[in-house]
Amino acid sequence: MSWKWEYAFGAEEVARTAPAEFLAKVASKADELVRAAEAVHIHGRAHQGGDPRGGDVIVPGGMFTYQVVVRSERVFIVQITYLGF
Repeated sequence: MSWKWEYAFGAEEVARTAPAEFLAKVASKADELVRAAEAVHIHGRAHQGGDPRGGDVIVPGGMFTYQVVVRSERVFIVQITYLGF
């Protein structure tokens, strides 16, 4: 398994209605988070202990909240907020 990101919970529903340009910015930042998580947690599947704290990322037009699940080698986008600015 290799590191990936995906939408979770209600974020997937919001992603269906948000503008493509905004979602492209979210995807770009999510890709960066995946690369960082992969570099920090080289042996993700063998990880012992808790997962790191997630966070919020501001992108042009809004923001999103993410959570890293190391043993699953995933970065989950759990909330998207599109503000349209």
